[in-house]
Amino acid sequence: METFPLVKNILLLDSEGKRVAVKYYSDGWPTLSAKLAFEKSVFAKTQKANAGTDAEIVMFDGQIVVYKFIQDLHFFVTGGEEENELILASVLQGFSDAVERLLKNMVDKRTALENLDLILLCLDEIVDGGIVLETEGREIAEKVSGHGSEGASSAEQTLVNALTQAREHLAKSLLM
Repeated sequence: METFPLVKNILLLDSEGKRVAVKYYSDGWPTLSAKLAFEKSVFAKTQKANAGTDAEIVMFDGQIVVYKFIQDLHFFVTGGEEENELILASVLQGFSDAVERLLKNMVDKRTALENLDLILLCLDEIVDGGIVLETEGREIAEKVSGHGSEGASSAEQTLVNALTQAREHLAKSLLM
């Protein structure tokens, strides 16, 4: 029986290991403290690596973690030890490419927080319930920015606009 590749989490951390945007798709970390401990540990394990903009792969705590750094942001995708590293790397690449496109190549913590709504929408477009939906950065960015929504109904557009406004408000409140 074939199974779909599953992503356990996608993390976007700053250069100090603090959360910018995270999404968990697995019950492997049932509490907030468990999630924060995992984030701290994976950050500590990878921070000294010279990952740069090329994806690196590490086995960590029985998980495959694929990661890369762009300026002061650290991108991570985690899968189980049985997952294909290339699929996890393509999820990572799609996420980072979409973020770069949406932030107009100004990939830094401040710009990411100002556009947190777009980043969270990217996560929703890439993975749903751990199942990979899309890995092409251009496609993800187009869907998130609204260019890919020509066929959307007015009700869907209204919902997207409401979510965008709510996320903008949240991002502004986080910056204050």
